[in-house]
Amino acid sequence: MKTSTPLLQIDQLSVSFGGHAAVRPFDLTIERGEIVALVGESGSGKSTIALATMGLLPGRARMQGEIRFEGKPLFEQSEREWSALRGNRISMIFQEPMTSLNPLQPIGKQVAEALTLHRPMSAQAARKETLELLELVRLPESQRRFGDYPHQLSGGQRQRVMIAIAVACRPGLLIADEPTTALDVTIQAQILELIDRLRRELSMAVLLITHDLGVVGRWADRVVVMKDGAKVEEAANRQLFMQPSQPYTRALLGASLHFGAGLHYRDARLTDTPRTAPMRPESAQARVLLEARDIRVDYRGVRAVDGVSFEIRAGETVGLVGESGCGKSSISRALTRLVEPAAGSIVFDGEDITHRGRRALRPYRRRVQMIFQDPYGSLNPRHTVERTLGHALAIHGVSNRRERQARIRRIVDAVGLPESALKRYPHEFSGGQRQRIGIARALVLRPELVICDEPVSALDVSIQAQILDLLADLKHELGLALLFISHDLSVVRYIADRVLVMRAGRIVESGDHVSIWTSPQHTYTRALIDAVPSSHAPFSSHTRKIDRDFEEQAAADLNLAAPVPR
Repeated sequence: MKTSTPLLQIDQLSVSFGGHAAVRPFDLTIERGEIVALVGESGSGKSTIALATMGLLPGRARMQGEIRFEGKPLFEQSEREWSALRGNRISMIFQEPMTSLNPLQPIGKQVAEALTLHRPMSAQAARKETLELLELVRLPESQRRFGDYPHQLSGGQRQRVMIAIAVACRPGLLIADEPTTALDVTIQAQILELIDRLRRELSMAVLLITHDLGVVGRWADRVVVMKDGAKVEEAANRQLFMQPSQPYTRALLGASLHFGAGLHYRDARLTDTPRTAPMRPESAQARVLLEARDIRVDYRGVRAVDGVSFEIRAGETVGLVGESGCGKSSISRALTRLVEPAAGSIVFDGEDITHRGRRALRPYRRRVQMIFQDPYGSLNPRHTVERTLGHALAIHGVSNRRERQARIRRIVDAVGLPESALKRYPHEFSGGQRQRIGIARALVLRPELVICDEPVSALDVSIQAQILDLLADLKHELGLALLFISHDLSVVRYIADRVLVMRAGRIVESGDHVSIWTSPQHTYTRALIDAVPSSHAPFSSHTRKIDRDFEEQAAADLNLAAPVPR
């Protein structure tokens, strides 16, 4: 029996740059209306395949093989034919909408341009259809926001605009390249539900490119796993998660944190490296190391943190979760005195350090260190690792050169880097290795408290697993307390002993690492948990309510973050 032609067919595609193979002979078919996930870590070739399908690879790329869309060979298209196809029958959503949208044009004009480029219509008709598209993607107050610029929208709203542009001409294939990596869990759920709804309404196929296996488990029909430019495994969703056939796929699944699995660092490791010693439960009687009392932080009249109080005991890990803009990072900056609290006090080991001057803060800053989300942006690109670590020690009074060298070598070994790394510069390392350098810089001073601000959100799943296990080991070996800030609930569930949930500048709930996940009390905490993608559970009907629930709560959020009265 004759079968219908696949919507997209890739046969023996190879792509190389300057002799380096980015994609090795690769095959893939996508049928109309299905979601196929392309999974793999950074450098595996996922985005190269997407760009080849869109005809967007640079001229220096060398390609072999064939890509056919609706039966037509794409490599034979002229530039004019590509222009008629791209954005019309094949569209793409990129990972970071802020760099994909034109910052100098209103969003309405950018959506309208996607329409008028492929379909002749009057300005009035384009405006009408643009408003319909913005309604379709559920951009709040779309008519009022038609003239807004990208910087006036939140990350989730900008991604909705990108989706409106991508689906404007009702494409047959939508390529979504890490469309939710930088988004909060509830916004992620909204965006993925939106893509799935549009797929069904527009009879559209989706190529979903991601390294988040929780997203894949909930949304994809079929999964293709890539490594080093080659296909490792391809299977139906359930089959891949239940019975992966390849060791690499099993390793990816093993390293991936699934919220429903309920893993905790005291009971299990994410990697197969041995644990040096059993983890001891932290005593509830341990001394209070840091206490924040009624902290308030204002930025130009807007209250970012509104009366937050909590404590961290010696040796414990406190997780701080919440969506972007809720005040998590403002808390971290206040605790490190990088911003001045508008009110409240910070007490460390019994001493109030809230109003100490720069010189008097030096002992505190040695005892309280920070690990940042982007290690590359926080490392001096002109300094070797040895100079970076040595400089931190010298600033804090370790003047003996031999002692500095000994401490540097010990900490570099502790974070799993070779001694040869000391003579190298940040650009010579991978993302995971740079994060290890950031951890080494924080720990070389032998602090008692480390504030970790989204330290693994930009890392691939296996690298993320290594860093989380490393932090758990170092915390145990060095007796560290950690404040672990993240919007990823799966990560916090694994690493934290106690959890604080933050919303609109306030702590709305706190609890130990078991009760807060199994019996949350606040509606916001329950909404966050329900929005977490998990391959272990079917799509939750509650997630479908998230759009409506959060739109209804928008007015309350605005009131909570209202300008401070003069």
